[in-house]
Amino acid sequence: MVSDTPVLAFDTSAAHCAVALLWGGRIIAQVEDMGRGQAERLMPLVQELLDGEGVALSAIGRIGVGIGPGNFTGIRISVSLARGLALGLGVPAVGVSTLDALRGFSTIDAAAVAGPRETAYVQTGQATPKILPLEDVPEGAEWLNDAGVLVGSIARLAQTAPVDGPAPAPLYLKPADAAPARDAPPVILE
Repeated sequence: MVSDTPVLAFDTSAAHCAVALLWGGRIIAQVEDMGRGQAERLMPLVQELLDGEGVALSAIGRIGVGIGPGNFTGIRISVSLARGLALGLGVPAVGVSTLDALRGFSTIDAAAVAGPRETAYVQTGQATPKILPLEDVPEGAEWLNDAGVLVGSIARLAQTAPVDGPAPAPLYLKPADAAPARDAPPVILE
C-alpha cells in the first residue's frame, strides 16, 4: 500500500538510534550506533531526517515504534517519544515488536535479538517470544544486524497495522534486572 501520508518510525531497543520516514512507498532511514545517549539524540535525529526530506512534523500521519524486546531503558525512550508525539500531533502510534519487524523483511520464520549473558530473545512463527541460551536459537534465524532495515520494516508494518488498539507499550520478556546499590548509606552528621 503506497500512501501520501508520511509514516515516521524509530527504534532504540539496542545499541543504536534509528529513525525512518516512509513516504510515497519510499523509505529514508538514518541510524547512529550508540550504547548510550539515545534519550538526548532521538528527537534531534527525527528532526534532522524530516528537515532533510522537507517534511514538517505536523505532516506525519502515523508513528511506528519498536517496542522490543531489547534494552530496557532504550525501549522506554522510544515508546515514550512515540506516545508523546502521537498525543501532541493527534495521530495514531503503533508499537511493532522487534522480532515481528525482523520477520517482516525476511522469508525466515524465526527471529532473534541478542540478549544479556549469552542469551537471545527468540520468536518462531506465531509462538510467544522467549529467552533462550544462544546455543538453542534455531539455526538460520534472522538476527538483528542492520538497524536501518529494522526501522524501515517497523515503518512498513506500522503503515498497515490497525490503529484501534492500545497505545504502544514496551515488550518485556523478563522483569528489569537492576538491583539497589549494595553500598552502605552515607553517614548523616548532625
